[in-house]
Amino acid sequence: MQSTDLPLLTSLRSPRVVAARRLARRNQRTKERRFLAEGPQAVREAVAYGQLPGTSEHAVVEIYLTQEAAGRHADIVDAARAEGLPVLTATDEVIAEICDTVTPQGVVALCRFIDTPFEDVLRARPRLVAVLAHVRDPGNAGTVLRTADAAGADAVVLTDASVDLYNPKAVRASVGSLFHLPVAVGVPVEEAVGRLREAGVRVLAADGAGERDLDQELDEGTLGAPGAWVFGNEAWGLPEETRALTDEVVRVPIHGHAESLNLATAAAVCLYASARAQRSPGGCRAQG
Repeated sequence: MQSTDLPLLTSLRSPRVVAARRLARRNQRTKERRFLAEGPQAVREAVAYGQLPGTSEHAVVEIYLTQEAAGRHADIVDAARAEGLPVLTATDEVIAEICDTVTPQGVVALCRFIDTPFEDVLRARPRLVAVLAHVRDPGNAGTVLRTADAAGADAVVLTDASVDLYNPKAVRASVGSLFHLPVAVGVPVEEAVGRLREAGVRVLAADGAGERDLDQELDEGTLGAPGAWVFGNEAWGLPEETRALTDEVVRVPIHGHAESLNLATAAAVCLYASARAQRSPGGCRAQG
């Protein structure tokens, strides 16, 4: 089907446009359990996600594209229609009204919430987990999610004190990784850490105040076991009461003169260190 054959949205007052724009507010997203995924990569992965587990509903409700984007990303249109998903074209003005970005890429999907119950995360016996405790910046949250996906983590947990997973900036920063691995949300940090430890997962707090450093962990071979990393607030790290819950507090060594690493960079270093150790001889993934 040509893009010119698709239904066209032209009015900013269209009920579809008004409803989509309301999802910029967290309370509305929570009420409707829907969010927007912007950009071709995110929409492509949303379509590929398929049906929500245990339901007949697809993760995607419908897709909006400018006519130019529909032609440029015909693969998205074809994949969506193969799944029986509604695809509509829209004017540049309508897409700009729907999207959160200053310069939209012309592709946006209306999606249903896809987070995973924490019980399901535990039931799957994860070997590498990123726990975001007190993380308030949506861009950082989305970037850590993307990093966890790239490192082969089994799940991400956002505690109840962290940013909304479906914040538009968090969704964009994940660049589609939101649709790749289980993400549990709203879990109290005490429950997240306690239940992971009960499941045999060694829980490490990533914090500059740690007495041990990452090099020691690697040298002693302790990162090869199933593990979870707890990452804290961008400005002040993890509070003492959260650090006390974990098995160890580990700092990333600073070999140069930098004062510190930002959250996303520290998370990448820690998660990849665990991923490497788990795949090395004697690591939990090397053992099958």
